[in-house]
Amino acid sequence: MANECELDFPFSQACENNKDPILAHLKTLLTGCQSVLEIGGGTGQHALYFAQSLPHLTWHSSDVASNLDCLARRIVHASLKNLPEPIKLDVEHRPWGCGRFDAVFTANSLHIMSQNSVENFFTEISDHMNAQAQLLVYGPFKYEGEFTTPSNASFDEWLRERDPVSGVRDFEWINALAHRAGLRLKQDLSMPANNQLLVWDVHSSVKS
Repeated sequence: MANECELDFPFSQACENNKDPILAHLKTLLTGCQSVLEIGGGTGQHALYFAQSLPHLTWHSSDVASNLDCLARRIVHASLKNLPEPIKLDVEHRPWGCGRFDAVFTANSLHIMSQNSVENFFTEISDHMNAQAQLLVYGPFKYEGEFTTPSNASFDEWLRERDPVSGVRDFEWINALAHRAGLRLKQDLSMPANNQLLVWDVHSSVKS
């Protein structure tokens, strides 16, 4: 069988750069998990790498219809028992109808969504989290309205020039949306390249 280098799979350098720092935390955070829903699987690099590295859990990747074929090609080629074919999922189309999971993971997605899409994301998310599930969100954020670095400010400007509805999100706004969804901030982890890994869990009173 041809290896990935010989196939024309889409490639993200950012995914390649951040997969090991993210995995280092996932190994601890997802110890007791059996299933993960990834929202915005993109190129599938994360899905494949994390599924290979965390064989105790089933990694369910998903993306919008326009990205699904590329994501599915890498996943089908990998042929891992714990990496099923991806789910078609658009945060704008509720309900998602994809079941419940022990964790939900998304990377570099909230800043390319519109504000309305981010709100839909948090409105729907708790319906797909088991009791004691976690939500893990990786990406850049502002704090108290301020960028953490000049490079993140430049990135925000580039995002808005490309798509005016996108942009680096305020941590306080995101955390408020999560709180309204019945989630409680567990960790705010600093990551390389001026990113964060935000981790919420479900309030015990929400899931019974």
